[in-house]
Amino acid sequence: MFAFFTDTSLVEAGLLLATFVLCSLVGIERQVRQKSAGYRTHVLVGLGSCAFTLVSAYGFAFVMEPGAVLDPSRIAAQIVSGIGFLGAGVIFKGRDVVRGLTTAATIWVSAAVGMACGAGMVSLGVVLTIFHLVTLFVIAPAVRKIPSVDRNRVMHIDYADGQGVLRQILEIATTMGFSSSILRTRRTGDQQKPMVSMEVRFFGRHPLRNLVLPLMDLNGVASVIVRGTDSSEDDDDDDDDDG
Repeated sequence: MFAFFTDTSLVEAGLLLATFVLCSLVGIERQVRQKSAGYRTHVLVGLGSCAFTLVSAYGFAFVMEPGAVLDPSRIAAQIVSGIGFLGAGVIFKGRDVVRGLTTAATIWVSAAVGMACGAGMVSLGVVLTIFHLVTLFVIAPAVRKIPSVDRNRVMHIDYADGQGVLRQILEIATTMGFSSSILRTRRTGDQQKPMVSMEVRFFGRHPLRNLVLPLMDLNGVASVIVRGTDSSEDDDDDDDDDG
């Protein structure tokens, strides 16, 4: 029979509240970083996952035949499959760079937190949320400080002067997640075909080789060469122009 309040209503409300609090912590981090899936998405994913798990556990008890066996894992398995499609929607790929993987992973975490709370495993949801926040706020920044193989490499680019090529180079680099520091430039070529030879250091989380082919595809770029530098060259940064 239908009843607004059941024997499990308080338990369900408490588990939904725990999901709301924990997924809010996950979503706020994404919102602060201005990601495509922010606070609302993560909270709603968590609450939905928790609700589906609760329905799977308690929702069909009153229609079950005596002696029938309830399998709550069936709905839980469908949640895992469905969240995969939602997470894939926030992943973008362009110019050999994939964006949105972390946001997609946090959506999975929100779903897992909601399912854990819905199953009554609040302690698991709490520990999972703590590990999530420690990973993003403590471990990830520390990992980014580890020197990469590209930290002492400089890209030497020859391009046609007066055609706006430099602007396109910096635009592509920024789009691919690189910041740049121009070390030196000099004019080459002749009056009929003026050229610029530039040395620039790029900083980013992706390998520098990912930037070579997109720059070579630009009209006006004659050559792109990645070279190593020694410590003596690092002091010659007086004329740096941050891009």
